[in-house]
Amino acid sequence: MRKFTVTVLDTTGIQPYIFGSNRLRENIGASYLVSQATDNWAREALEKLKDHIKQEVYAFNPKQHQPDAKPRIEDDGLAAELVYAGGGNTVLLFSDKQYAVQFTQILSKRILEEGPGINLVAAHKEFDWDSQSLYDNVQDLMKNDLDAKKRSRIPSAPLLGLGVTATCRSTQLVAVGMSEKIEDDEPYLISREIQKKLDAVRFANRQLRERLLNTSSEIYEFPLRTDYMGRSSGDSSYVAVIHADGNGMGKRFQKFGKDKCNRDYIIDMRKLSHSVNQAGITALKKVIEILVKSIEVDKDGKRKVKGKFEIKDNYLPFRPLVYGGDDVTFVCDGRLGLELATIYLEELEKQPIVDGKPIKACAGICVVKTHYPFVRAYELSEDLCRKAKNFVKDESKRFAKDDFSALDWHLAASGLIGSISEIRQREYEVPAGSLSMRPISLKKERDSDWRTWEGFTKVVQHFNEDDDWKGRRNKVIALREVLRQGLDATQKFLKNYKIKDQQLPTFPEFSGQSTNLAEKGWLNGICGYFDAIEAMEFYISLREESDVNLSIENQTVE
Repeated sequence: MRKFTVTVLDTTGIQPYIFGSNRLRENIGASYLVSQATDNWAREALEKLKDHIKQEVYAFNPKQHQPDAKPRIEDDGLAAELVYAGGGNTVLLFSDKQYAVQFTQILSKRILEEGPGINLVAAHKEFDWDSQSLYDNVQDLMKNDLDAKKRSRIPSAPLLGLGVTATCRSTQLVAVGMSEKIEDDEPYLISREIQKKLDAVRFANRQLRERLLNTSSEIYEFPLRTDYMGRSSGDSSYVAVIHADGNGMGKRFQKFGKDKCNRDYIIDMRKLSHSVNQAGITALKKVIEILVKSIEVDKDGKRKVKGKFEIKDNYLPFRPLVYGGDDVTFVCDGRLGLELATIYLEELEKQPIVDGKPIKACAGICVVKTHYPFVRAYELSEDLCRKAKNFVKDESKRFAKDDFSALDWHLAASGLIGSISEIRQREYEVPAGSLSMRPISLKKERDSDWRTWEGFTKVVQHFNEDDDWKGRRNKVIALREVLRQGLDATQKFLKNYKIKDQQLPTFPEFSGQSTNLAEKGWLNGICGYFDAIEAMEFYISLREESDVNLSIENQTVE
């Protein structure tokens, strides 16, 4: 009988920790510290444990070791073995529960010292290697113990200061110093938490460059301020916050590891975790590659994205904040949010995964003024991603469709009040039905699908480029207001304005109803054109027309 202890690590309260500041540098440093806490720091904590107990450990690292590499805890007398780190969780095995506790203490101390504000949750369970399933024990820890600990955790209530203390501008905690003066930013009071976040920025930037930039993009830098996202002098400045997440990945990990012997479970979890992580990295690299190719140098030596707007110095108007795996968050210039999110979803689907299935994912895109509260923008992008996921579930169930990728977005020209559902109810519901066709699918899944990315972009480009509409802002605005009044008003508008063939831009043919939609502007209580009009100034295509119109299966995979 070989008794081991399995330990599962997770973090809680991460969203406010990473996105609670309006200063991009602080967001960058926070994201880096979180990624370190359950990955590299866990491996280094294992090495420290080894020094304390004078026994061998195996800190598996997919960059250095094969998934089936030795030594193994069940055969080689190890005190501890890291099973895998990925998907926000870290799973470890210990030969004695005492070692698991010691490891947790070492890692907790490291987090308190170098990542103050990060909340670590750890759950331990003893089991018999020879007669019990490691898979079952890990699932039990994740579903029961970890969730229970998260719910029962007592929030810390730090002393916010005495009469003689100053407060941090970002956290309202006791300030321990001043930030460094960077460019035209004046130093400001910072707490120890913010101090550590700012200290981590240079490491985060170096890691990001090493992972995502190739030789063709090395001349560019990732911005450290939202003002460097492509803001144009004299223009309104918008930033897009994009949150993307794989569909049903938790269940997919469970299914892949089920009904396997303990060692095979470990090997397969390592393989799947690494392939998913690499898929996210490769998809982001492709996003950057396409973005870099779209940057043109004009006769004055200025670098512009598709000739539309100038980039500041050599800063890319794009910055990943959370990346690696299927759960990704990035920010970019507001005019690129829709296009870059779609490119990411398309490229993610192309990546090989060890279980043989592509990753279908959903994305939420929130476009707001540059200095809008970042945490609120992130929350809205998460909410939009959930709406896209619910759309996928409903469509799949209703029409017996396979899983597919989808996206939803909100373009906020001013402030935002309420949840996305409340905003949609207040601003997009009219007697004729819904003005919004969102969420939409990434590609056409069945003959009757029309709420697709291809159809949406075709209509946007028609409004922006067709002679009937190009440069005729008042005419477009008039159409937008008429659409609110329903089918009859729209048809009268097309007749009175003598629109060609008395119809709006046609969607790609679907179930013989494309013309019907173009003539009325509405179909089954959903308007097909209001979203496109709203997005006219927030969509820039970065790819050649032929590439955009190719189905994902037929595109060349590099």
